Amino acid sequence: MAKTIELLLTENVEGTGIVGDVVKVRKGFARNYLLPRSMATTPSQEKIKELAGKRADAERQLAELRKQREELIKRLEGQKIEMIRSCNDLGILYGAVTQHEISEALAKAGFAGIKDREVRIGNAIKRVDSYEIHVKFASDLEALVKLDVKPDRKLDLRRDEEEAAAAAPAAEGAAGVEASAGEKKGKDKPSKAEKSEKAEAKAEKPAKGEKKAK
Repeated sequence: MAKTIELLLTENVEGTGIVGDVVKVRKGFARNYLLPRSMATTPSQEKIKELAGKRADAERQLAELRKQREELIKRLEGQKIEMIRSCNDLGILYGAVTQHEISEALAKAGFAGIKDREVRIGNAIKRVDSYEIHVKFASDLEALVKLDVKPDRKLDLRRDEEEAAAAAPAAEGAAGVEASAGEKKGKDKPSKAEKSEKAEAKAEKPAKGEKKAK
């Protein structure tokens, strides 16, 4: 049984197509979203002709949107934004920076119209540092933005790193002492084989009464 159905879009549907497109979509998507909202219908040549004017308008709008995005990408490339966040003494944030927060920060910096999903974060942003953020509208419309996440107070991260580095050799030394003590204890304590050999030797040694009888 087919899981998809072919429909004619009567409205623009982001991620699916524009008005006048004949598309294949999942039956659940069609039944629960497109058809109840009158955003699609059964394809026919008559319907396609009826939507021709509406489709032409949609194509003009898309062309204008792409032009705007091309200009925005040019302005965005190499831009820097800054965010002040609460963190612990090691610079680890109490809450990771989200796509929505970056989108809002870009809007405040004069780059409005960027949606959350168009902000691409490689790894979770969980500490004070500098990050490269990709803003991507399409495969050929992408810009790289630098994000500086700064603490809400002065941190002495260098001192913390030095203290951590100084503590590491001490911890290694303590581990070495424990290992040596374990080896020494193992040497002092006879193994099972040694105990067995001593027991056999004792059994072979004649008792005092046997020696006198001879």
